[in-house]
Amino acid sequence: VEPWVLKTGSGGYYRVFTPFWKSLKSYFELPDEHEKPTSLSGRGINSDHLPDWNLHPSDPDWSRGFYDHWTPGEAGAHARLDQFLKQRVDEYPDQRNMPAVEGTSGLSPYLHAGEIGPNQIWRATIAKLKSDSINEKSAWKFLAEVGWRDFSYNLLFHNPKLSTENFNADFRFLDWKNDEDGLKRWQDGQTGYPIVDAGMRELWKTGWMHNRVRMIVASFLSKHLLINWRDGETWFWDTLVDADPANNSASWQWVAGSGADAAPYFRIFNPITQGEKFDSDGDYVRQWCPEIAGLPDKYLHSPWTAPDDVLKTANVTLGETYPKPIVDHPTARQRALDAWETLKQERNAA
Repeated sequence: VEPWVLKTGSGGYYRVFTPFWKSLKSYFELPDEHEKPTSLSGRGINSDHLPDWNLHPSDPDWSRGFYDHWTPGEAGAHARLDQFLKQRVDEYPDQRNMPAVEGTSGLSPYLHAGEIGPNQIWRATIAKLKSDSINEKSAWKFLAEVGWRDFSYNLLFHNPKLSTENFNADFRFLDWKNDEDGLKRWQDGQTGYPIVDAGMRELWKTGWMHNRVRMIVASFLSKHLLINWRDGETWFWDTLVDADPANNSASWQWVAGSGADAAPYFRIFNPITQGEKFDSDGDYVRQWCPEIAGLPDKYLHSPWTAPDDVLKTANVTLGETYPKPIVDHPTARQRALDAWETLKQERNAA
């Protein structure tokens, strides 16, 4: 739905997702489907050869890992949607948060590039639902996530500077830290927190990161390290194959606490318990942080708690083969809460 269409009872735009989604579902009707063209009319078009533009990265070619994960183009988009609806949508509500399994649709890069549209996804999902071939609850949970994309565009349309300005103006009082070393270690996946490092390495290698892990790494940067969410949004914009202008900025502000319908600032993702909950077998961390793969599950998400003999058996030397934690979790959490209290005081004083 175009972002200027849905309005609240008072005539404004929606700033909370749930009422936005209810309004969208009640308003939306699928448009008529156009037939595929069989040919293109008109004069021939002279086109450049894309390789002549020298756009492909080199020295190093950081995109080599992309080819194992993405098949750009309309055919690749529809093949991925078809596979998801046939094989994974019924487990979507339970598996969408598990980064070690292929539980999400993986359609975000194709949506971003316009290789498939939300109406096409809606049409295909509803068709499967009407044929009783997929679970109704799972289907609507999946479509609600597509609805989040519309919600983000709704926010961006009404707030064109969403990627650079706090949606919640009070956040101008937050004392962000100028920490270049911390930002670099976060970007490189060298924070010493395995679930964070795994996500950042997956991003660099594949151009994508699992959604649950995106929330974890974004919270870690903006709250554990108190680094401005804009720096994270910029890094994601530079490295994601699905760096959508609306989703990227709206989601970063949501995690940081400065956005619309945002998680409260005092909600700080614990990277240890998040890893233990959503990567309990450690498959995700072991894939992207192989230097600690030999650690038992008990210590995998907090290597610094492992006894010396366990570290030695696993060939892990903290500070050498794998970094020590860049910050202490309880201390960093308290620092973030203190910054929030200071923000409130300065806001009230202003």
